[in-house]
Amino acid sequence: MQVGTRGSSLAMVQTKNIITSLSKITDEKIDITVIKTTGDKIKDSQLYQMDVKGIFTKELDRAVLEEEVDFAVHSLKDLPSELDDELEIVAIPLRESPHDVLVSPYQWEDLPEGATLGTSSVRREAFCKYHQKNVDIQPIRGNIETRIKKVTSGEYQATLLAEAGLNRLGLTEHLRERFSLDYMTPAAGQGALAVVSRKDSSNKNILKELNHKYSYNEIMAERKVLEELGVGCQWPLGVCARAQGDKLKLQAILLNREGELISKHDITGSINQAESIGLEIARSIGEDC
Repeated sequence: MQVGTRGSSLAMVQTKNIITSLSKITDEKIDITVIKTTGDKIKDSQLYQMDVKGIFTKELDRAVLEEEVDFAVHSLKDLPSELDDELEIVAIPLRESPHDVLVSPYQWEDLPEGATLGTSSVRREAFCKYHQKNVDIQPIRGNIETRIKKVTSGEYQATLLAEAGLNRLGLTEHLRERFSLDYMTPAAGQGALAVVSRKDSSNKNILKELNHKYSYNEIMAERKVLEELGVGCQWPLGVCARAQGDKLKLQAILLNREGELISKHDITGSINQAESIGLEIARSIGEDC
């Protein structure tokens, strides 16, 4: 089998983890095909200034559609809420931490007034304003290692990252503080991976064995919110579902660019009703807008 992936160190680690899991299921050899995406080629713009859906995924999905690779591994939060009709998320493996974290020589409460904080996420920027952090927010691009280096070198005093990336790359020594899901609600899909194949793939049954039921239901609830609202990374929207036993709690918060609260809701229901819960939250947010 051929698996398509981006070439960043994080993408490669994620894909190799998937291959390791697959090696316990099948004896078939799996080779990696590295594919450069639009987002990898553009280095000088903030993500929300790029009006492109699937900026980190569309080239990978095209390779799957054209059968250049058998499946692709995505960071789920990069995946648009609507896939091509011939594609399917066949598995969501066990989710890593969905939390946002602070990378800085300072604790969050001790960040100096006017400190330079690097982020290219409208959600994270809006949350900083929502919590009335008097910092100088500046765009920051590059992979995780590059962003960390920009902080450790003193170019920035802080940056906000997904804990999952630090965990997967073994860079947790740079984690200064973990934010609660209530304080800084993450992007839909944060911490999760998506295994995408063609709907008619002969490898679907093998790939489906990678699926983690709780993680899958969390993501289906979160993605339903995005699908119903029709939003992406251009909106300061935090959405996070957590499964426990037979229950699933979904929380969502929508801010405006200035960090003012537009809508905030949470619902707990049956884990088997994940998409219905997502739909209910989305409709509640829609009524507030």
